[in-house]
Amino acid sequence: MRIGFDAKRAYTNTTGLGNYSRFVISALQTQFPQNQYYLFTTRQNNVFRNFVPASPHLHLVKPPGLYRVLPDAWRLAGINNSIKNLKLDIFHGLSNELPFFLNKSKVRKVVTIHDLIFLRFPELYKPHDRLIYRAKFKAACQTADKIIAVSQQTQQDLIQFYNIPAEKTEVIYQDCNPIFHQAIPAETLRAVKQKYYLPDKYLLCVGTLERRKNHLHLFKAWQKSGLTDTHDLVLIGKRLPYAAHLDTYIRENKLTAKVHFLPYIPFQELPAIYQLAQVFVYPSLFEGFGIPILEALNSGVPVVTSTGSCFTEAGGEAALYAAPDDVTQLAEHLTLICSDQTLRQQLIKTGHEHAQQFRAEHTIPQMHRLYENLIGK
Repeated sequence: MRIGFDAKRAYTNTTGLGNYSRFVISALQTQFPQNQYYLFTTRQNNVFRNFVPASPHLHLVKPPGLYRVLPDAWRLAGINNSIKNLKLDIFHGLSNELPFFLNKSKVRKVVTIHDLIFLRFPELYKPHDRLIYRAKFKAACQTADKIIAVSQQTQQDLIQFYNIPAEKTEVIYQDCNPIFHQAIPAETLRAVKQKYYLPDKYLLCVGTLERRKNHLHLFKAWQKSGLTDTHDLVLIGKRLPYAAHLDTYIRENKLTAKVHFLPYIPFQELPAIYQLAQVFVYPSLFEGFGIPILEALNSGVPVVTSTGSCFTEAGGEAALYAAPDDVTQLAEHLTLICSDQTLRQQLIKTGHEHAQQFRAEHTIPQMHRLYENLIGK
């Protein structure tokens, strides 16, 4: 097969959409090297320039001719000529969108939808962002021959908000980056701990500092649990305006010495920070899937996360769950998981077992079969 990908975020995005794109492309190329893969991008970030090893089966496709000075116009619509000229069998939009006017092309079209949070929680988004997302997401779903949902929750949202027929969707889970699958050597753990001045005991929370991630709720539960005396709090995530509320809470409650906001962490060092943590806490209100939960399970770290949304899909029986508006319940879970060693070890063991179902050897063949079915192979 000749398969094209919208790979812009694979080459430029440091967070969820980029991680997913790199995971899919790398795993497909490894497991099914008989195909030809065409990676469409307008630019490349040096950090991810070589995220997949060079291969005669991989082809980078960039804006041609005048589109070099109008790369975004090429990605939105001009890309269609490139798709036609390359005689692709499949074009897969990996991050919620497909090029406009692709519905006129004979290529079979697939889009991955990660979440519809902007419809479920519109108050969390700026009006112009909602307009753009509505237009792009809906058009992609209408154009696609098949929609991949990253969770059952996202599949349900597609049916609820867009009236998408269930048979047009397929749930295919994703895994975290394979670097989280391996135990980090002790000397590396010590080096990372020293580099970032990490405390001996800490709760870890990874995610953009925005209201939906519910960090302030975590702060209150952490204080209520009394763990502020024994466990610091380490947060990794891009600062958005919501972070000012966290700063105020920290200052008013004299927690400055106990809360650590880490800067951008090179991805290869992130597993060490997980493995050094005593607990991973993910108090988010809503997610499309929740890859950090999988990163923690693979890192051998007990997880406390929220009820509802997709969280039980990601965590299964390997996590403790608290309602995202119940400070007392979250505080009780934090206390329990930090004090009950038998429970900790059981959760770690169950977490490792649960994480196996998301491995690329299980999920990527599902995606390849989807492609084959679309072209009638």
